[in-house]
Amino acid sequence: MGSLSDHDSSSNDFKPILDVEEFRKQAHQMVDFIADYYTKIESYPVLSQVQPGYIRTRLPRTAPSRSESLEAIYKDINSIIIPGMTHWLSPNFFAFFPATFSTAAFIGEMLCTGFNAVGFNWLASPAVTELEMVVMDWLANMLCLPNSFFFSENGNGGGVIQNTTSESILVTLIAARDQTLDRIGGADHMRKLVVYSSDQTHSMFSKASKLAGISPSNIRTIQTNLDGGFSLCPEKLRRVVEDDVAKGLVPLYLCATVGTTSTTAVDPLELLADVARDYSMWFHVDAAYGGSACICPEFRHYLNGIERVDSLSMSPHKWLLTYLDCCCLWVKRSDMLVKALSTNPEYLRNKLSESDSVVDFKDWQVGTGRRFKSIRLWLVLRCYGVENLQNHIRSDIRMAKQFEWFVRSDPRFEIVVPRRFALVCFRLNPNSLDEPGHAEVLNRKLLDWVNSTGKLYMTHTIVGGVYMLRFALGATLTEECHVIAAWKLIKEGADELSKSKN
Repeated sequence: MGSLSDHDSSSNDFKPILDVEEFRKQAHQMVDFIADYYTKIESYPVLSQVQPGYIRTRLPRTAPSRSESLEAIYKDINSIIIPGMTHWLSPNFFAFFPATFSTAAFIGEMLCTGFNAVGFNWLASPAVTELEMVVMDWLANMLCLPNSFFFSENGNGGGVIQNTTSESILVTLIAARDQTLDRIGGADHMRKLVVYSSDQTHSMFSKASKLAGISPSNIRTIQTNLDGGFSLCPEKLRRVVEDDVAKGLVPLYLCATVGTTSTTAVDPLELLADVARDYSMWFHVDAAYGGSACICPEFRHYLNGIERVDSLSMSPHKWLLTYLDCCCLWVKRSDMLVKALSTNPEYLRNKLSESDSVVDFKDWQVGTGRRFKSIRLWLVLRCYGVENLQNHIRSDIRMAKQFEWFVRSDPRFEIVVPRRFALVCFRLNPNSLDEPGHAEVLNRKLLDWVNSTGKLYMTHTIVGGVYMLRFALGATLTEECHVIAAWKLIKEGADELSKSKN
């Protein structure tokens, strides 16, 4: 058996993991590197042009046995990592829904990471819990939410920062499930539970439902159509629910959306609330995208009826200048979450938690550990203020209106669905094509041509059987000049398609 000195002999050159002055130096270098990246971001292809597996051919099979210099690592970031990036922060990123960022959010992330506080319960770091409660109430106030969603001494309401919308839906589904099973006689009735959404609801709803134990055959997806703006129809929902009840099934959970992924459709909350109430369903609203716009008074009507829902989630990382990930969830009955998700191992027990005088957010989420994300959102709200955040939203919508006007001004194109926020859904107009049956093929070719240039990135969707292109405004660095250049490129692509046909 080797001696202690034998083991030490190979590590005489070991340096401290955290030397404060070296940390200061390297952190400054990293900030400079990131600032340079933002400065040069338009020089990179927006959509990565690499082939699958490219990194494995460029990096060693094993980690280095000895430390490497930061300079060598930076060199590989520039030559290997960045070419494989799709640049979500590029001003020419118009795909999906852009991921926003800001100086305040970056500083907040530095603090969150630097403190490295693990705020699973109040005692673990009181500031982590209490700042989150304050920030969630601030944001609830900006959205004009009813008092039932605020923290108060006499109520059960409140908000918590989850990682993603998927987790927000999962935890509320579990709470609803347990509450309903208690009411109808226990877990033996699990197979009777049914959940409902539209065919425009994010695909994560089906995944979360399966994770919560809902039978795939009991996940109802209700069809929408263009005439209804691809919104969930309350009458259709009621008919489906009535049919399920007649079969002896138990309606459990309804998920509505404010700003669907494909077209930013908005479901009619007030009318859907009637159905949810009549059948004792938990009513959740996914406002991941559209909810941010509702801090502006002119868009707040999209949340009309929110006082009648059980929970609401929105994602500031989509549109409120906050880095991924940050999903805000408000509930009226936090006690339902705690009852379903609480864990109390001996090593976490303490007098304050057991007296119910503090909030332990570990019991509001799937996991136990949690980061100090509220400090990031707190800095964003303080550094910019409500008015500047509202102006940021309005600026993106103004640019979307401009792009919409460009599309309408060219007879070769058409707007497919009405624009609500900062997403424009359009396509080459079938009536302008020599062969209308090939509309989808030509629009696919147009999208491929545009994305292959590397100058911008868009995505598509298919709704109601119609293939359409999505132009999503919202990247923090996007300005009017980028929208104009994007439209010129799209028109150039249409011209190229016309030439190839002739």
